[in-house]
Amino acid sequence: MTAEIVNLNKFRKAREKAEDEKRAEQNRVRYGRTKAEKEQSAQIERIKERTLDGAEVAPRGTSMDDDLDPGSAS
Repeated sequence: MTAEIVNLNKFRKAREKAEDEKRAEQNRVRYGRTKAEKEQSAQIERIKERTLDGAEVAPRGTSMDDDLDPGSAS
């Protein structure tokens, strides 16, 4: 009866790889989003940016008309 020689490093590495794969799958479920979800979020952010870029708030005590033509003093 001869014993079969095994490399314990292979078993250890295989076990660690399986554990890493399991952890990665759990993280994908927990933190992952589909491509469609990411694109939808990006589109919503672009719409928000466009909306905010078109809005301007006047400083207190001044009106928007004062900033239109600063060269013409009335």
